Amino acid sequence: MVTNTVFEDISNKLALGSALQVERVFGGYMHKMYSLNTEKGKYAVKLLNPKIMKRPDVFKNFQIAEQLERTLEEKGLPIVSAIEFNGKKMQCLNNQYYYVFKWLDGKALGSGEISKEHCEQTGALLAMIHKIEQKKEPFVKDELNIDWDFYINIACDKCPEIVNLLKDNIELLYFCQSEGNIAFKRIPSITSICNGDMDIKNVLWINGKPNIIDLECLKYGNPYMELFQLALCWSGYEHCLIDYELLETFIRAYCKEYGYFEVDWEVLYNSNCGMLEWLEYNIKRALMIECENEEERKLGIEQVKETISHIIYYSSIKNELLHRLNLLLTI
Repeated sequence: MVTNTVFEDISNKLALGSALQVERVFGGYMHKMYSLNTEKGKYAVKLLNPKIMKRPDVFKNFQIAEQLERTLEEKGLPIVSAIEFNGKKMQCLNNQYYYVFKWLDGKALGSGEISKEHCEQTGALLAMIHKIEQKKEPFVKDELNIDWDFYINIACDKCPEIVNLLKDNIELLYFCQSEGNIAFKRIPSITSICNGDMDIKNVLWINGKPNIIDLECLKYGNPYMELFQLALCWSGYEHCLIDYELLETFIRAYCKEYGYFEVDWEVLYNSNCGMLEWLEYNIKRALMIECENEEERKLGIEQVKETISHIIYYSSIKNELLHRLNLLLTI
């Protein structure tokens, strides 16, 4: 449990001024964010999930993200970067790793608030990120070998709330995994800087302009996969109601900034397996394999239900989605 003493210690260590007020900021699913008011100003403090910090290569991945964050900052892109203290962005106090940011009074868009103008700006901004640095490299990803039956067997005893949902959709889960593994081998050989998490909640708007937050997922990846995933996100996929006009606006804005490219949309559709990995992670949280408290377990159960509904919806729109995408770049 996080207490105000933690933030007093952080304030003292980093000379932020006496902590006056601390409030939890909800929205993220992995880490915990707080607003911290001090005598010297207002800050956002992100406490990194202790379980995540025990993963192999986690510090290497954060180091890469920090380097790329500096690159985006140097290019003048609208990002909210972590503050450096003594030459370091990531801080640690009593085994709790964290980042500190200047507080930004922006607003993340809610359901039904996204317009064509928002999609034009974010689509173009994504292309700007992808254009910074590109390499011709083969796409490399380990095959997905998630044993859904294994989790169902454990859930029968430890989490009956998700058992039937997994059983009812097990054929779809294995099918998506199989199709994804085939598609991974057909991804175009191009690598660029990718945001990794530029979804709706991670873009704050000020006076009609976007500001990207939560940049710890910055990495090198395939730009076309990220374009596809974010076009879905910004056009209503997360609410299982795609607005194809927004989807097309996002992609056209990207293409206008990025330039011409050829891509097999069905390959991108089948390779979009992040939802399967997110489902597995949340199953582990629901089963208390990948979490340390009841709050996270409940969040895991909630995300299992939500993610499966997304997977079902995604499967149902395949034909219509691919039809529109195949027409899009020929018009």
